[in-house]
Amino acid sequence: MVQAIQARKVTLGLLETEFGLQVATNPQFFTEWVAPQTAIADPEIQALARVKSNFEHLIKEPPLLEEAVKMVVLSPLLDLAGFYQSPFRIKPEAKIEVEAIDNEDGVVIRGEIDVLVVSGQLWVLAIESKMSAFSLNVALPEALSYMLANPTQPCYGLILNGSDFVFVKLNREDTPQYATSRVFSLFAPGNELIEVLKILKHLAQLVIGG
Repeated sequence: MVQAIQARKVTLGLLETEFGLQVATNPQFFTEWVAPQTAIADPEIQALARVKSNFEHLIKEPPLLEEAVKMVVLSPLLDLAGFYQSPFRIKPEAKIEVEAIDNEDGVVIRGEIDVLVVSGQLWVLAIESKMSAFSLNVALPEALSYMLANPTQPCYGLILNGSDFVFVKLNREDTPQYATSRVFSLFAPGNELIEVLKILKHLAQLVIGG
């Protein structure tokens, strides 16, 4: 049985102390996310426009339901990236519990991080919460924990909270190092889902050796 992990017990400081994890300072360490030359067809662009439109409709009536966000945003994105087809197989790895305290009311806000394994080298962590208490950095230590345990290096992760997306790379040859991409947002002008899909497709090619 998969056991819930208390996310507040896993920190970047702990990973630095126990595993020697460091932030990569070389700008060439994580270039895979920068302007990948992955082709995106017009039907895919139209599908992503529909995804963004659906998201914009969802946020008009808060609270934002987590399952709806995963269904409306994450699922079609993974489908367009080809992760529901061979050689990939998506499986739930864990559901990590997280909590934060609303300083104004002293209320404990609980959320979850769904961990999906697209392949041994590619992880997806989706943050769920009924309140906007959890930013992407809440899931970063958990993503790096799973990636550190992966024997195949380098490996990659995608962290999202419904509206924002960030990519992570880890390589533990010699000294374990990691870096992140910039944050892509559904609130940005245009449709940054196009860039997110390009990067996902590019990473898919890398992890299968294409």
